[in-house]
Amino acid sequence: MKQVEFNKPVLSGELLVPGDKSISHRAVMLGSIAKGRTHITGFLNGDDCLRTIEMFKQLGVSIERKGTEVTVESPGMQNWKTPDDQLYAGNSGTTARLMLGILAGSTITSTLTGDESLSLRPMNRVTIPLQMTGAKITGKKDANLLPLTIKGSPLTAIDYVMPVASAQVKSAILFAGLNADGTTTVTEDKVSRDHTERMLMHFGAKVDSLEKKVSITGGHALEGIDVHVPGDISSAAFFMVAAAMIEGSSITFENVGLNPTRTGIIDVLQEMGASVEILNETNENGEPAATVKVTQDNLRGTTIGGALIPRLIDELPVIALLATQAKGTTIIKDAEELRVKETDRIAAVTTELKKLGANIEATDDGMIIHGPTPLRGSVMDSYGDHRLGMMAAIAALATSGPVSIKDSECINISYPNFFEDLDTLVGNGSRNN
Repeated sequence: MKQVEFNKPVLSGELLVPGDKSISHRAVMLGSIAKGRTHITGFLNGDDCLRTIEMFKQLGVSIERKGTEVTVESPGMQNWKTPDDQLYAGNSGTTARLMLGILAGSTITSTLTGDESLSLRPMNRVTIPLQMTGAKITGKKDANLLPLTIKGSPLTAIDYVMPVASAQVKSAILFAGLNADGTTTVTEDKVSRDHTERMLMHFGAKVDSLEKKVSITGGHALEGIDVHVPGDISSAAFFMVAAAMIEGSSITFENVGLNPTRTGIIDVLQEMGASVEILNETNENGEPAATVKVTQDNLRGTTIGGALIPRLIDELPVIALLATQAKGTTIIKDAEELRVKETDRIAAVTTELKKLGANIEATDDGMIIHGPTPLRGSVMDSYGDHRLGMMAAIAALATSGPVSIKDSECINISYPNFFEDLDTLVGNGSRNN
């Protein structure tokens, strides 16, 4: 258990957050599917992304990692070998769900498994549409729970209308479509993050994307290429919230990914009254990035829902924390997806913030938070969920006493140097045990 305590903190300085987790996963995946050499810079050395690397090594792909640089040498997916053991995704839902789509169109048979938490998360949202393509996937509860066995087979293109916007489901179907006969089309009611589409196009796949519909034509071989991974806005979001809510604070974030399907946190911060500046915009391998400066200001409550939700789904726990320090009521709605993340994040966030004295209540599809509310120290449970672990640590900036975090090690999933960066930004005002 880690105890975090601060003495009238003010956060300031510049921060280079770790590489984007979503893009790091996809860079390794597509580098392994493609034939030849792929060189990745800015890679996230978090537990989830390392699971993806180990999985492809089991399939016969040569992958070397040196710091945040990764070199992938692949014979192409048609030449992968059958793994000697099960493919273990750990706690990574992205690894598991996207690999289902990739393995479905391969030439090998493999079994995909995960840790206790991941083994309870639903997979049929992916396996059902994949089975419509002809994928041969079998396992527990009608192929709804890991472990799942995937027998690679010829696939046929489908037109699929998503019941709920989900980048993981969309990506799994597009990966299957890469090897399907014909053109696969996915339609969403709200636009989810589009890293897969951008990365597929960067590697040479034939992809067409228009508003809420994306199509991929199968049968196009991919070749290795260079990929740069920008900083992860979902990791930066925790310190953006800290800068927005702690009096006198200002933080400059360098090289942060600003993919428009991920910038909901920027929109919410501005809507709630924080000062946000966007500087030095760039674009590499189809992914926009920039320097972002966030400065504390008076905060007000807001309503978050609809098409905004897929653009900040991972940031909602820390946004709920921010709302406890804003004047008025904040309503988070249309966020049912939070119930099937690493844990039920609606229930968990509500329970843990109440321990600190927050005026918060859960709804079926979100939360209602009344503020501003003074917060007190307490023992908080991360539930093994990295987003909740980081939320608890940021909460300690605003509490009157120490916050102790159960299973804080889970933060390594996406941000291995989180506590070091927190101490640097706070300076001598912290005590972190």
